Amino acid sequence: MKYTYGPVPSRRLGLSLGVDLVPKKICTYDCIYCQIGRPTLQTVERKEYVPARAILRDVREALHEWGDKIDYIAISGSGEPCLNTAIGEVIQGIKKLTTTPVAVITNSSLLHLEEVRKALRAADVVMPSLDAVTPSVFQTINRPLPFLEIDQIIQGLAAFRQEYKGQIWLEILLCRGVNDAGEEIERIKEAIRIIQPDKVQLNTVVRPGVEDYAAALPPDRMEEIKNALGAQAEIIAEFEGDRHRMPPTHIEEQVIRIIQRRPETPDDLAKALGLHDLEIVKILDKLAKEGKVTYRVFNQRVYYEVTKKA
Repeated sequence: MKYTYGPVPSRRLGLSLGVDLVPKKICTYDCIYCQIGRPTLQTVERKEYVPARAILRDVREALHEWGDKIDYIAISGSGEPCLNTAIGEVIQGIKKLTTTPVAVITNSSLLHLEEVRKALRAADVVMPSLDAVTPSVFQTINRPLPFLEIDQIIQGLAAFRQEYKGQIWLEILLCRGVNDAGEEIERIKEAIRIIQPDKVQLNTVVRPGVEDYAAALPPDRMEEIKNALGAQAEIIAEFEGDRHRMPPTHIEEQVIRIIQRRPETPDDLAKALGLHDLEIVKILDKLAKEGKVTYRVFNQRVYYEVTKKA
């Protein structure tokens, strides 16, 4: 299964099955905090990067293996999923396979396109991001292609709200000293008023990103910003799920597949794979000795990732 991964623990979606719609990492942005790394291709060209039939085949196999153990099917993965022109076909195809709700995680950059908004209407939840409103801050944190303008993106989000009957959970990822100033928070608050999402979910840097200066906000500042943004805002909590949901088969292979997408802590992997902490540590130690995985320390936490080939 090339185009699905997990289930993985999500702080917003519980235990979710991830679905990749574009090859790693094709995106419209080059965000400073991205846990996947720099784009292999930064573009706004929409095409069928991966055929819908191949994606749906993998989703069908994953559902056969894990069935009702997952809380959501999350279309996100290694790049911007809305770049794939087959996204609407994929969402509708998944809905025919299962009653498990479908979520789409997008950076919002293509929602000004009517065909993109139309394609997302069948999803149960759409989780767009909006990290900045001031053009200079937008350029600093998201590093978009030059012709992507923040006003157009906000208008696209507002238009989608008018057309879409499902849930919209707007994510704002905050980096210390980049987009957390009082003036920017006030502008974001005004944009929220225009967009009218069902939830506003505040996040900060929790995994190693592209740039070292993409640093986390302290809890007290996150709380201040939450209060400033009003009753809709919430700080995303750490995932606390059932550790015994995934069948104990091909565990090493599952570890490799999960951390190919993003670095994970031993605790994250233990939760995703239904293992005791000591079991996952033994597996990671074995994979490290074999040269298959490496680790690094970020914010006093250890993250494992696949060893990069020379």
